[in-house]
Amino acid sequence: MKIQTFLLAGGLAAAAPLAAQAQSADALYVRSLAANCSNCHGTSGRAVATSAVPALAGMPREYMLRQLQAFRDGSRPATVMHQITKGFSPTQLEQIAGYFAAQPK
Repeated sequence: MKIQTFLLAGGLAAAAPLAAQAQSADALYVRSLAANCSNCHGTSGRAVATSAVPALAGMPREYMLRQLQAFRDGSRPATVMHQITKGFSPTQLEQIAGYFAAQPK
C-alpha cells in the first residue's frame, strides 16, 4: 500500500509541470501583451477601486478596441496612452481587448 501511495504521489508531482504548460503559446503571448497594462490598470485589469485609472477587466471588447485605436490615432485625448498604443500593432490591440473582455470583473 505504501508503494502505491508513493507512486501515485510521484505521478501527481510529475504531472504538475504539464498543467503549467496547458496554456497554449498563443494564450501566453496575449497574456504577456496584456501584462504591460498592469502597472496602471492593475493585475489582470482590476484597478484599485479608488483609482482614477479605469479597470479593464470585463470591459466590452469592441468598446475597448475602439478606445485603443482612438488613442493610437490621436483622436482620443490622453496623457501616455498615445505613446503606449503606438507600441502595439493593430492585431495586438485586438488581442489585448479580447484578453481583458474575457477577464472577470
